[in-house]
Amino acid sequence: MSLTADIFIPCFVDQLYPATALNMVKVLERVGVTVNYNPDQTCCGQPAYNAGYHDQSRTVAEKFLHDFAAPAQDAGRYIVSPSASCVGMVRNSYNELFAGTAQQPACRAVQGRVYELTEFLVDVLGIAAIPGARLAGKYTYHDSCSALRECGIRPQPRQLLDGVAGLERVEMAETTTCCGFGGTFAVKFEAISVAMAQQKVEHALDTGADYLVSTDVSCLMHLESYIKREKLPLKCLHVADVLASGW
Repeated sequence: MSLTADIFIPCFVDQLYPATALNMVKVLERVGVTVNYNPDQTCCGQPAYNAGYHDQSRTVAEKFLHDFAAPAQDAGRYIVSPSASCVGMVRNSYNELFAGTAQQPACRAVQGRVYELTEFLVDVLGIAAIPGARLAGKYTYHDSCSALRECGIRPQPRQLLDGVAGLERVEMAETTTCCGFGGTFAVKFEAISVAMAQQKVEHALDTGADYLVSTDVSCLMHLESYIKREKLPLKCLHVADVLASGW
């Protein structure tokens, strides 16, 4: 029996890293998943929520619930996203936005179906490695705050990345420390944010890795800006980009 997944492509990915979205589709189809994309989808509401605009965030989140309502004949259909940050928003912050509202049942139904890419592959499908994935070099992994603390994601991306032929993992110091992005935090507290990025990149460089990999392009965008400014020998890759390499 074929499995169908609705994909949610977050704002950052859609506007700045569309190749990552396409690579996620490539990986899902590689393992036999039928991918469905609703072109009406927009945002999960996280930017407004984190900035304190909860009423505005709820309006956006209501649209998310509508856009990802499962068909009656397939109520258990999964929602998969290449962003632990957005998944964490739906699973956790939606509880506050929809508590005691008429949308609460719809919210709970969506929350039970939404997964970040690597946890979907490992925890739902039981996949240990993507067939044909190959990338030569060493990688170090950054645990995003949302993935680790909001979604409990830690072993899943490492397991899949360790299954990529030619790729070797080297853990960096303080891998669970924040990269300094934090959405509007990077704008409001620029100096602190940049210093945190510098520390994270220095830890990554200390490993001798060729690649810095994570589940969240928001973190990678922040770190990549520092890496490029300083002309450092380190390449940032989303986990989907790595898993789609070599085939």
